[in-house]
Amino acid sequence: MVIGLRPRVRDELERHGLASGPDETPESLRERLNDLYLADVRRLKARQVAGEIPLQDYARHVTALKESYPLLGLPLSLWVE
Repeated sequence: MVIGLRPRVRDELERHGLASGPDETPESLRERLNDLYLADVRRLKARQVAGEIPLQDYARHVTALKESYPLLGLPLSLWVE
């Protein structure tokens, strides 16, 4: 993992299946995490369009998804020690 990342940041990245190589930067890790988030948003919208999620419940699902990616709301300066 990237040297200097806060332990809780490393744990959160690992929770999303992101492991890092020696050349990774916090910026590249954030970009990869954002890509995962966007893919999850697209899947969620597809489920809503397919009728799996009623429109009145969609906002609750979006909020829960956003809350599962707290690092995206954290400035990169706080990712490192």
